Amino acid sequence: MIMEKGISSVEVLPSKSSQVTAVKVVVKEPDTKQTQRGKRVGFVLVHAGAGYHSESKAKEYKHVCKRACQKDSPFTNAGMGSNLNLLGEIECDASIMDGKSLNFGAVGALSGIKNPVSVANRLLCEGQKGKLSAGRIPPCFLVGEGAYRWAVDHGIPACPPGIMATRFSLAAFKRNKRKLELAEKVETDLIQLKKRRQSNEKENDSGTLDTVGAVVVDQEGNVAAAVSSGGLALKHPGRVGQAALYGCGCWAENTGTHNPYSTAVSTSGCGEHLVRTILARECSCALQTEDAHQALLETMQNKFIGSPFLANEDGVLGGVIVLRSCRCAAEPDSSQEKPTLLVEFLWSHTTESMCVGYMSAQDGKAKTHISRLPPGAVAGQSVAIEGGVCRLESPESRTADSSLHCRECE
Repeated sequence: MIMEKGISSVEVLPSKSSQVTAVKVVVKEPDTKQTQRGKRVGFVLVHAGAGYHSESKAKEYKHVCKRACQKDSPFTNAGMGSNLNLLGEIECDASIMDGKSLNFGAVGALSGIKNPVSVANRLLCEGQKGKLSAGRIPPCFLVGEGAYRWAVDHGIPACPPGIMATRFSLAAFKRNKRKLELAEKVETDLIQLKKRRQSNEKENDSGTLDTVGAVVVDQEGNVAAAVSSGGLALKHPGRVGQAALYGCGCWAENTGTHNPYSTAVSTSGCGEHLVRTILARECSCALQTEDAHQALLETMQNKFIGSPFLANEDGVLGGVIVLRSCRCAAEPDSSQEKPTLLVEFLWSHTTESMCVGYMSAQDGKAKTHISRLPPGAVAGQSVAIEGGVCRLESPESRTADSSLHCRECE
């Protein structure tokens, strides 16, 4: 698929399978002439969950997506406002990966912290400082009470459980708890159970989204990815999903000897499906081929929906956002002497819908979109894929080091 310049539009592309919908989004590139001297340049793509997003709440979903990289929102299921587990408690998973250093930080089943990804980020940064006393290797993945104590010991403020749960998450918990109790009393036939679950999918749309995640690239071509989730509603206490696991929730890797492209991936959906397919890592590897669109499509078809590890599943539910970047020669009519950074960004999902947003630092305004499967497509058996391209020109004045590390690492 060739991405072109021009005003935004959507075009349905022919596909090899009736269960695959490939969509080309033609995105207007930012006006690089307005780039200020010395201003940092970059691109960010975020998702606010792959699942079901009702038309009636589309405005709320898009607003969440605009804020996903910078601020919390009680509509997201990724920290404050997360789904409650079977005991009515909030336990969150999160991870982050830096494509330059390849360092990784993650937390699982973490309670009492407003922004779980901030703990994952701190773990990544602390890990870059080297060994601890007595030659101990610093942790990169902590869970439960140990993760909470580590966070507090490193100056990350705790958040009381009463504040973590919002009226949205509490209402959803009570509603889901009643449905569970009814199902346990009445339903003994597996077919009836499946029908009830399918009929409740849209009823469960209470304004609470699934996972949130982001992939970013700076003007030097350094990439990073992050993901954060409150997990499934009524999950078993202690359950850890893909958002915390290496290669499953997110992946970021700069260009290198064996990688012609820098790639970053963040996932969403059924954690168990994403864990068993290691989808984030699979997508990153696939994106090293020439045609990013075709590579992602084949990965979603063959390594996810058609994965032998999920052969017994009725439907395979998940979504990804990806970006890849490479240096390319400046356009002939450009006054820019240095090569520009070409950024291809895509999203794909097997769920009914996926909410995404993207922004270049050069135009400074986020664009949002809710991607949906076409009418008649079956969630869990069909794939939607969309995306665009952005060309980033380097500012005239650059900082000496513009890696994507957090402040504590610098």
